[in-house]
Amino acid sequence: MFRGFGKNVSSFLLALLLAIGVWVAAVNASDPNEELAYPVPIEIEIVGQDTALLITNDYSEQIKLTLRAPRSIWEELVANEGSIHAILDLSGLKAGEYTLEPQIQISIQPTQIISVLPASVQITLEELTTRTVPIKMEITGEPAVGYQAGTPIYTVKEATISGPKSLVDKVTTIHASFNLSDASESIDETLSLEMLDEFDEAVHGVNLTPEGINLLIPISQQGGYRDIAVKVGVTGQVANLYRLTNISVFPPVITIYSADTQLINDLPGVVETAPLDIEGASESITSRLELILPENVSIVGDQSVLVQVSIEAILGSITISKKTLEVINLNPALFAQLSPLTIDVIISGPLSVLEDFTVDDLRAIVDVDGLTVGEYQLVPKVEILNDEISVESILLESVEITISEIPFATPTVSP
Repeated sequence: MFRGFGKNVSSFLLALLLAIGVWVAAVNASDPNEELAYPVPIEIEIVGQDTALLITNDYSEQIKLTLRAPRSIWEELVANEGSIHAILDLSGLKAGEYTLEPQIQISIQPTQIISVLPASVQITLEELTTRTVPIKMEITGEPAVGYQAGTPIYTVKEATISGPKSLVDKVTTIHASFNLSDASESIDETLSLEMLDEFDEAVHGVNLTPEGINLLIPISQQGGYRDIAVKVGVTGQVANLYRLTNISVFPPVITIYSADTQLINDLPGVVETAPLDIEGASESITSRLELILPENVSIVGDQSVLVQVSIEAILGSITISKKTLEVINLNPALFAQLSPLTIDVIISGPLSVLEDFTVDDLRAIVDVDGLTVGEYQLVPKVEILNDEISVESILLESVEITISEIPFATPTVSP
């Protein structure tokens, strides 16, 4: 009896294994396994890092995976990027250098990991440290002549630096600088701070608080000095049909000095130049002029100013009526007929030039280069040799031109 039962169990198990094999084969046929590279790099997630430690080296922040999974699972993996995580666990690690393997977590199964690139990640941990460093202020240069600088004011005297201990220890100075050269107004500036090592080289990779400070330097004018505007003296009139468009002077403000402070204070707000004669001028003028000053008053710096007077011709416009059109580039074997034969042109330019301008000083042309027999609508063109004159408008958008063959003339014989 037992012998028969054993034979039945063996047959049953064999049948079960065969059924499972058939089922697996059927599943593989309908949903085959595929071994592929995951199309998107996976960001490495850092966990367990001690808040008193910093990662100070550059490391690979992404990994690439090759996986094996059924085709249906692949479709889910690609559609749901959040299903794969790469974890780098720093729990319990102290300052030092480590080689760690990322832990790959895949929430959609069944999935087999074939390869991970890179297989390991180099991590350097350093102690996070903080300290304060005095700020060294460097002010260079001197104010403009006749001005004096007061005591610089900056309320923040030291800054806090934090970061990896190896970098924080390098910082010996927090430096700020300002160039006072030629200043004639009080200074109110925000200066950036720079961290320097013992060799005055910049240190990077360290946090700095604050990153800048405010600097105040009072600037005042010394007694006997005064800034005063310059006024250009002009005599005469420009040529007929021209106009004066601008007068500029450089520098527009000069500094004067006198040992008699009262004399300086009693002067008006402007000082005039020696007169510039523009009588009959028809072009711009550039000249250096002396300044008219009372006795015992001198100029600080250049003793003259540069004056530029801009003079332009007065512009106008005229209409040239019934200018005859010319046909150019016509094939000698062809004949052209225009309609209309003339056009009107509006031109503009300096009045002094327009006064002498005549209808013969321009050409109105119709270019038929390459055209054969037929009717055409062409845009006429106007040519003017004088560069000062420009065409404002042609009072005809197009002209009609008919091109035909020259009729053959039959010779006649006289008796």
